[in-house]
Amino acid sequence: MKKREELESAIPESGLSRRKFLGATALAGAVGATGLGGAVMTRESWAAAVNEAKSKYHIAPGELDEYYGFWSGGHQGEVRVLGVPSMRELMRIPVFNVDSASGWGITNESKEILGGDRQYLNGDCHHPHVSMENGRYDGKYLFINDKANTRIARIRLDIMKTDKVTHVPNVQAIHGLRLQKVPRTNYVFCNAEFVIPQPNDGSEYSLDKSYTMFSAIDADTMEVAWQVLVDGNLDNADADYTGKYAASTCYNSEKAVDLAGTMRNDRDWVVVFNIERIEAAVRNGDFRTIGDSKVPVVNGRKGSELTRYIPVPKNPHGLNTSPDGKYFIANGKLSPTVSVIAIEKLDDIFADRIELRDAIVAEPELGLGPLHTTFDGRGNGYTTLFIDSQVCKWNIADAIRHYNGEDVNYIRQKLDVHYQPGHNHASLTESRDADGKWLVVLSKFSKDRFLPVGPLHPENDQLIDISGEEMKLVHDGPTYAEPHDCILVRRDQIKTKKIYDRDDPYFASCRKQAEQDGVTLEADNTVIRDGNKVRVYMTSVAPQFGVTEFKVKEGDEVTVYVTNLDTIEDVTHGFCMVNHGVSMEISPQQTASVTFTAGKPGVYWYYCNWFCHALHMEMGGRMLVEKA
Repeated sequence: MKKREELESAIPESGLSRRKFLGATALAGAVGATGLGGAVMTRESWAAAVNEAKSKYHIAPGELDEYYGFWSGGHQGEVRVLGVPSMRELMRIPVFNVDSASGWGITNESKEILGGDRQYLNGDCHHPHVSMENGRYDGKYLFINDKANTRIARIRLDIMKTDKVTHVPNVQAIHGLRLQKVPRTNYVFCNAEFVIPQPNDGSEYSLDKSYTMFSAIDADTMEVAWQVLVDGNLDNADADYTGKYAASTCYNSEKAVDLAGTMRNDRDWVVVFNIERIEAAVRNGDFRTIGDSKVPVVNGRKGSELTRYIPVPKNPHGLNTSPDGKYFIANGKLSPTVSVIAIEKLDDIFADRIELRDAIVAEPELGLGPLHTTFDGRGNGYTTLFIDSQVCKWNIADAIRHYNGEDVNYIRQKLDVHYQPGHNHASLTESRDADGKWLVVLSKFSKDRFLPVGPLHPENDQLIDISGEEMKLVHDGPTYAEPHDCILVRRDQIKTKKIYDRDDPYFASCRKQAEQDGVTLEADNTVIRDGNKVRVYMTSVAPQFGVTEFKVKEGDEVTVYVTNLDTIEDVTHGFCMVNHGVSMEISPQQTASVTFTAGKPGVYWYYCNWFCHALHMEMGGRMLVEKA
């Protein structure tokens, strides 16, 4: 195998830097297990590879992407919307964070969703997943977890806004999250990672008497339906295509708090949950409640009839269901292997007709640090290798044949990625419709891939063409802390609104208060005084507010309701009260409200902070604050 320098010098008078040459190598798909293929690329073949890649992922101005990509925002607490394959960022959906552009975390509506006085200022989003019907994306909702504050959120995809947030009781740190696939998404399954005493009221601190839980959230009401007490730290989860089983990887079977202790055992578990048995136990009253919570908690510890603990190596991480519905794939993390669990054998496991390990039909060795596996719908898995900084493409059927003693090579290709990949995700891969076109790899480090921006570097999302026999790296994209996972949905599966319906439940609380005040939101511009509470109702039509001046007293609680009467798509208004920490967005036909305390006496201007018209700068008004 030639050295990189020899290969670089072999390109005749190309003028390419080493960086550009290596980029060309990636584009051509010549990166193999060692990072470079054996063939020397000429300048002409390099150009041909570049043009081939561009023709697939370049989206010309005015053209639309084939897929929506929803990225978790990590400790930004948001969800990011990208077009794929262009990788252009389209929108950021605030979820667990405060966003001054939209007013999320500032408006009354968002505070109510976030939990009122239970609102936190931070979040840690990991796993975005789109609701399903019969194993296919229905485009209605996206669900996302908050590991930092033990919450689950639901986002309406017709308006791309969070509409529900659930605080999950009895547990800490919701991490793995997946959805029931069939017959529809009735449940959102979520793992609490860390073990705690039950109840966690200060009466007990022992790790030996600490447990975590697997929770099911009703996807329609966003209430916690039931919880399952388990042993060990739950990590990632997925569900099958029958509605009967879900499974979770589980590490720290040692119940240790120190690093060395959490790695003592050579095997931990995949915990399989029998949904039908759990539901029956709840119906039959075979549960308890813990503390102040009324949520049914059933016993799913080792030995329970509700669960099975399948031993797998070692500190397993990702848990992924193949799109044909045949296998759960558990990724070994501290083992170079992944464990392939045959879902058709789970009935025999729960009937005690076979041993637990008999459900494993393959355990291929892929490389160092396997974390997550995704699929192309053609029988191949794509597994990130964190330590090797690679993606390994491997064939599931051949891995099973090898496990059964046949001399067959199941590895199809290894591709260098930059650097240390965590999650990866292929187009439509969580559904029956996995189409094997694109693979996104979310790498935790970028190092020297982009312009230096100081000690805190961006991370690196990479786009890989998997439509052919070879993986081809076609795009680098810097990302800010920390996209953890993503999901790709075909654009026709998402139906967005252009303007709000006036009866949208998103601002039902505004309408309720207006009715109590005898105000019509769509027509009235008025001020209601109720002691030291002042409610200001105004409409907006570009480029003016319906109220351009109002008086209050120092210390008054002021609530401003703005109804955007514009009916033209994308004519969004804002309301920003200067020197009061108040701003919000009001889209066409939306009503939004914000409450604040009037400051010291004087004049305070408010203005539209979303550009809406040629006379946008003139769109404003004054709040006159008198002495109390």
